[in-house]
Amino acid sequence: MSQENNKPKRGGERRYRRVVSPRKQQNNQFNKSSSKRREGQSSKYYPEEKKVVESNYDQIHESFDQMGLKDDLLHGIISNRYKYPSKIQQKAIVPIVKGRDVIAQAQSGSGKTATFSIGALERIDPKLNKTQALILSPTREQVQETARVVRGLGEFLKINVHCCIGGVPIEAEMKKLRKGAHIVVGTPGRVIHMMEEHVLKTKDIKTFILDEADEMLSRGLKETIYKIFQILDSNTQVVLSSATMPSSVRKFTSKVMRDPIKILVQKKELSLEGIKQFYVDVENESWKFQTLLDLYKVINITQTVIFCNTKEVVEELKYKLNEEGYTVSSIHGEMEQEQRNVMMKEFSSGSSRILITTDLLVHGINVGQISLVTNYNLPTNRENYLHRIGRGGNFVRKGVAINLITRDDIEVLRDLENFYDTKIEEMPINILDYL
Repeated sequence: MSQENNKPKRGGERRYRRVVSPRKQQNNQFNKSSSKRREGQSSKYYPEEKKVVESNYDQIHESFDQMGLKDDLLHGIISNRYKYPSKIQQKAIVPIVKGRDVIAQAQSGSGKTATFSIGALERIDPKLNKTQALILSPTREQVQETARVVRGLGEFLKINVHCCIGGVPIEAEMKKLRKGAHIVVGTPGRVIHMMEEHVLKTKDIKTFILDEADEMLSRGLKETIYKIFQILDSNTQVVLSSATMPSSVRKFTSKVMRDPIKILVQKKELSLEGIKQFYVDVENESWKFQTLLDLYKVINITQTVIFCNTKEVVEELKYKLNEEGYTVSSIHGEMEQEQRNVMMKEFSSGSSRILITTDLLVHGINVGQISLVTNYNLPTNRENYLHRIGRGGNFVRKGVAINLITRDDIEVLRDLENFYDTKIEEMPINILDYL
């Protein structure tokens, strides 16, 4: 192929076919890279964590009815279409209900949020208008999503759930907390602020839940979380949810937990079933945008999410798509909360059809209409691949995930295949048949 034909073409079918059609030399390179890896090997892109946490609890409850939950809570579970408990729910809910400290290690899609939400709700006394459970999450969007799950499951218990996040005026926050909330879900910074102002009372808190502990500790929130622990009563139950168990999390648990129940769900027990995964080899980073345009000319977009790794790429991509006439919403960590809320409202209502975001939103959104997710960049954190496209991320129940890759991404993609025991194939010409 000549150098001239290698250049990207604007809007031409030849360019689209050149990108998505098989190329023998590239496929050989791709497959050779795959054959080098063996299950369990580490990677320079995604270093393998040692499995230092092992389950020490083997009791299983195969239905919610067997767990001895309140009738009103069971009603909420059923009304939210939870038919059968997941692997982590079968093991972890009952120990939480019994007041034990619990470490729940499982990947996205395992049902961790519902696990600790059900456990906390069962322990709440609705007649006592005091904060009895505190849940910490790493981002504002995840706080809002967790609160949505808790409210849904506790719909018939008549409890108050409050989101305690930055970006909300302090006086308004204090007013709501003074009125009382049975469960507070918040980010560490705002929660410690409300505690230090003596507005968030901790005397009656029975259960403290640290969600996505690995992510929070990697964000440099360790000191803030330790301050919160120092304010809580020493007898408060601690529940820790984490996708991985790096040394920072292990040290943390050894300091703040008492003889915890440890429950580990292996990644092999999770599934990306129902999600077709494809890659498009664009060869060069500078050709990604034109490839994306070519795809959108072929695919009739209803609503789609595009994941990028940095806010700079998010903003640049939004600008370029706007220039091409697309209505786009975008979110990243440096936006004010009010602006984030506006963007999410636009996308959730359907007034914009494309949402561009960083991994800020891999946990914190539930929009059911989406059948297509595009990874403009492969994630820098391996667990976030499943968060982005999997059921735990709430973006795709069934549908298509498309990964735009350069030659430098080949080994990274194969690492993801090995880690999740899945197959990511080259995108076919008949992509419309999968949507």
